[in-house]
Amino acid sequence: MPPDRRSDAEWLACAPREVQEKFLDELSEGALLALPYLFEFWAMAHQRPPEGEWRSWVILGGRGAGKTRAGAEWVRAQVEGARPLDPGRARRVALVGETIEQAREVMVFGESGILACSPPDRRPEWRASRKLLEWPNGATAQLFSAHEPEGLRGPQFDAAWVDELAKWKKGAEAWDMLQMCLRLGDDPRVVVTTTPRNVEVLRRILASPSTVVTHAPTEANRANLAESFLAEVRARYAGTALGRQELDGVLLEEVEGALWNMAMLEEARIEQAPALSRVVVAVDPAMSGHAGADECGIVVAGACTEGPPQEWRAVVLEDASLQAASPRAWAEAAIDALHRHGAERLVAEVNQGGDLVESVIRQVDPLVPFRAVRASRGKLARAEPVAALYEQGRVAHLPGLERLEEQMCAMTARGYEGAGSPDRVDALVWALHELMIEPAARWRRPRIRTLG
Repeated sequence: MPPDRRSDAEWLACAPREVQEKFLDELSEGALLALPYLFEFWAMAHQRPPEGEWRSWVILGGRGAGKTRAGAEWVRAQVEGARPLDPGRARRVALVGETIEQAREVMVFGESGILACSPPDRRPEWRASRKLLEWPNGATAQLFSAHEPEGLRGPQFDAAWVDELAKWKKGAEAWDMLQMCLRLGDDPRVVVTTTPRNVEVLRRILASPSTVVTHAPTEANRANLAESFLAEVRARYAGTALGRQELDGVLLEEVEGALWNMAMLEEARIEQAPALSRVVVAVDPAMSGHAGADECGIVVAGACTEGPPQEWRAVVLEDASLQAASPRAWAEAAIDALHRHGAERLVAEVNQGGDLVESVIRQVDPLVPFRAVRASRGKLARAEPVAALYEQGRVAHLPGLERLEEQMCAMTARGYEGAGSPDRVDALVWALHELMIEPAARWRRPRIRTLG
């Protein structure tokens, strides 16, 4: 686990035994009893409230990443004072789930819900008839269903916790009504705990300048998850779009008018490549190595080209793209990929680097089979026939191509709508042009027969 995700408890667990014993021996009896309820000690980085001014804190995470615990503990931190009867910064809290039942069973009574997280002397009472939690200091939290946005018309609050907003069927309406309710106190705030999905209301919240975001994959909370669960979901969903969303907690955006979409790519997924007639490595070079420069796109693909072109099939084998510190670094990476896959040729675009591209490559391997390609048409014109191959079901993907696929889904008829440059997609397009499109065009050209 990366150090920035570790809690104080995890650091202590990794410390020598004498350090652990010294820490525990120095705690008073009261401190030992309180320790399980001190979330600041146990919390991971994505579960800690960001500093600074914000109105909405969105916790994006994979399944089991600890989002619910973070939401419940944040509510506790808002309503509890220094002592059980002292007031906290919030007095009236809204708890909004997809349904009342889900809000009650997850946010209130769940294993990571508010009641389970609260120490005995601060534990709120559940008022079932009012759908209300009431703390010893008089603070209250009221449950609402996102299915009934009108239920939020009238009440007012100084804090709110929203759970699994990305799957609400009336998400936009419920969110907008909640914003009208957050009008008490000096600084009303809302926490959103959700597994990401590409829905308009979540995109709108994330785009707001008053929103802060923390993020964690399922693996971040592996100490509290069954190893058999992690092994099963890794085996079943690693390298898939569903895994990126549900386990890595990544928001996979499907842009309107995109040439590719996640459903198309899911259908293209295979576990093992068949026998291939040809394999090539395609490179979209980055001639600058300074910080912040574009990535160098490096994609390995192969094809079975037996029979007529309509029977040809291609497989994308690897995305070896990287942020290279120098031109030589990407040249070495591309040649390593060529040898690793037994590719017959390295294809590189030379529009930007010209002869320097081949020169850099030959400095690494003077004998590498190399072909320079030059773009005479725009990215979209080159990409469209490649997208057509996918629509025909003639291109397959091996696992591990998630970042390439994200770029593909941002390539539209209007151009690329993702962040930065589509270097990975450019390399993919060159690879499939080399393997499928140009050979098919040559195959279809009429053969001129000479009479002897």
